[in-house]
Amino acid sequence: MPELRTYRTGDLPAMYRICLLTGDAGRDATALYRDPDLLAHVYCGPYPTADPSLSLVVMDDEGLAGYLVGTADSAAFAAWEDEHWWPALRARYPLGPDDGTADHGLVELLHHPPHDEPPTGYPAHLHIDLLPRRQGQGWGRRLIEAFAAALAERGVPGMHLRVDPRNTPALAFYDRLGFTPGEDGALVRPVSPRP
Repeated sequence: MPELRTYRTGDLPAMYRICLLTGDAGRDATALYRDPDLLAHVYCGPYPTADPSLSLVVMDDEGLAGYLVGTADSAAFAAWEDEHWWPALRARYPLGPDDGTADHGLVELLHHPPHDEPPTGYPAHLHIDLLPRRQGQGWGRRLIEAFAAALAERGVPGMHLRVDPRNTPALAFYDRLGFTPGEDGALVRPVSPRP
């Protein structure tokens, strides 16, 4: 029987793999990147490193099947990344001339991460990825609600996320969970959704 649990240190390699396998608007992005870890360095790895208690995973008999990573305070998280996460990666991935690869785009993000203000009233943000074998079974909803419960315990009023507009199944999923369009194209939801 699959289970949802809090992140453990040994989960990170499988999370990196899932990030790549779902990194092209929900499809396998393996062919897009020369470095298979680069995508997860940006969108997965820093979250459980900064606050493991807000990272959740779905396990089944085949291993890790999905995860949710997030932060309760996007602005504080960006400051943490600037101090603790990006420096080592910038040394590992120096910024060179644009070679037109997807890798270069991510290296550009490592060196010049966006510091967008979170939508007013929605300071938390998240990333969620599930392998196809666990999609459509309610695990995404369970991950979001477990994350929302953890945020509620911390007194966080709302969360936001961004979705690739090509990922229409994900857009429909978030709509069903009460996310609505907010500032700057983000989808937003109060921690306790409106009935």
